[in-house]
Amino acid sequence: MKIFVGVTHRPWFNYLAQLGPEEVNFWQPSGSGEFRALAPGDLFLFKLKGRDGAIAGGGVFSHASLAPLSLAWEAFGTKNGNPSLLDMRETIAALRREREPLGPRENPVIGCRILTEPFFWSPQNWIAVPDSFLPQTVVGKGYATDTPEGWQLWEAVQSRLSAVPGAPEPVSGERYGLPTAMRRRLGQGAFRLAVTDAYERRCAVSGEKTLPILDAAHIRSYADGGQHELANGLLLRTDIHRLFDLGYVTVTERGAFAVSERLKADFDNGVHYYAMQGRAIAMPKPGFAPPSQEALRWHREYRYLG
Repeated sequence: MKIFVGVTHRPWFNYLAQLGPEEVNFWQPSGSGEFRALAPGDLFLFKLKGRDGAIAGGGVFSHASLAPLSLAWEAFGTKNGNPSLLDMRETIAALRREREPLGPRENPVIGCRILTEPFFWSPQNWIAVPDSFLPQTVVGKGYATDTPEGWQLWEAVQSRLSAVPGAPEPVSGERYGLPTAMRRRLGQGAFRLAVTDAYERRCAVSGEKTLPILDAAHIRSYADGGQHELANGLLLRTDIHRLFDLGYVTVTERGAFAVSERLKADFDNGVHYYAMQGRAIAMPKPGFAPPSQEALRWHREYRYLG
């Protein structure tokens, strides 16, 4: 398993420690490069800036994205570590050392590292950074548990997590209990961003690319036992999402878009949707789970009006 120690400022940490969310967005003010240091299930730790200079918590890495501020706020809200969108905009400008605040129409791209099951320790449990972590490090540094330094860091983290009921748990490998990943449970925000990126920000049915009207739709609704999992998601245009939830449209066993006769019968309309009848839905890009056949079957049997 890999571990990344990311540098953050104390206000972000303090605010989220009080909030106690089930997921957080560890964001960077610049969206200039993709984050590839970790795989889903690896461990991301928070190293505070300045005189505190210690590892104060962390979370299970879920997904990384370069996303416009509007999407990051829509998906995570205060779980970005800011009490309001205005505050987040001001923080971005300050971290970028801009001379003026962001304009009300500016929508900058930021780097998002989505973490689930975050944990925030009190000062007496903070961990000193490894010797190889240089004071001038700005973004962070990666470690691996199959190295002496990485293993020592993992043991320090594990000793603290094991004392907290409900803390994230490791999945052990075959060799000496070496952790291979952390068990993770996606939250709503992580689900939203992962589905959006998996479908390359295009509606799986219509191909629509206008981000504000694209929804991460649950195939099996959360209220009916569906989970915030990529395989239980489709990226759909808002109107198609609404019809999907109401049962007027579905996806066939062969992956084709299907429109119920009830749409015409109930509303004497639906020409636009019938024109897409039989169209193959788009699949996620490589590396992302395709729609679950079990979830789609549930939708056809229990939601679709036929």
